[in-house]
Amino acid sequence: MRYSAKENGFFPEDIDYGDTLPDDLVELTHEEYVGFIDGQYNRKMIVPDNDGFPMLVDLPGPTAKDIVEQAEQDKLSLISYASLKVATLQDALDLDMATDIEKNSLSSWRKYRVLLSRVDTSKAPDISWPNKPE
Repeated sequence: MRYSAKENGFFPEDIDYGDTLPDDLVELTHEEYVGFIDGQYNRKMIVPDNDGFPMLVDLPGPTAKDIVEQAEQDKLSLISYASLKVATLQDALDLDMATDIEKNSLSSWRKYRVLLSRVDTSKAPDISWPNKPE
């Protein structure tokens, strides 16, 4: 197996690439190659070292933007779930089928949904999420 730092990729020896092979190829043993593939499977990333050889490093953590985007997705998902609960409970009330427990639950889910709408996801990961009604 061969590795190119420029391409950060592997090039099997048994494939004819014509004149398209990078000029910085280094030879790897099969065991070295398998080690790099196993490393990727174990959440590592392959990058070239200063001499052009591959090495495994930890994957970078999420960026601040990633964390905020995830918090926004979480918020939307929770609001959607709360809205479904509110709609079902409201149907029971509108049809005069709601039990006392459902009437109280409706109010709790509405309050929860309002509190969720007020969550400032730009402060992620330091968010104090409201407690979901029981």
